[in-house]
Amino acid sequence: MYRQGDVLIIPVGPDDVPACAPVPRDRRGRMVLARGEATGHAHVIGGPGVRLIADLDDPERMFLEVPTHGRVSHEEHGPIALPGGHYRVVRQREYIPGAFRPVAD
Repeated sequence: MYRQGDVLIIPVGPDDVPACAPVPRDRRGRMVLARGEATGHAHVIGGPGVRLIADLDDPERMFLEVPTHGRVSHEEHGPIALPGGHYRVVRQREYIPGAFRPVAD
């Protein structure tokens, strides 16, 4: 497993990735795993042929397809190298009375 701030990246098998659609890149052309609400900084993935995809039935459920290698970067954290494989992206959540919400970065 890999963690960068409030983002957890978990290796999964290719069969664990549901039918998915590509997540649109942001206006700067980046594949954003999570955006900081407080700072505007973002956890971004890049690498040759890397695809960020979301579950068609649950767009908050994201996955990565990394053919050879990838790199997760963020303005306030050190970069993380990812070997080739399939991954699930999980945002850390926090409990507030009556609900859960993503952690504000």
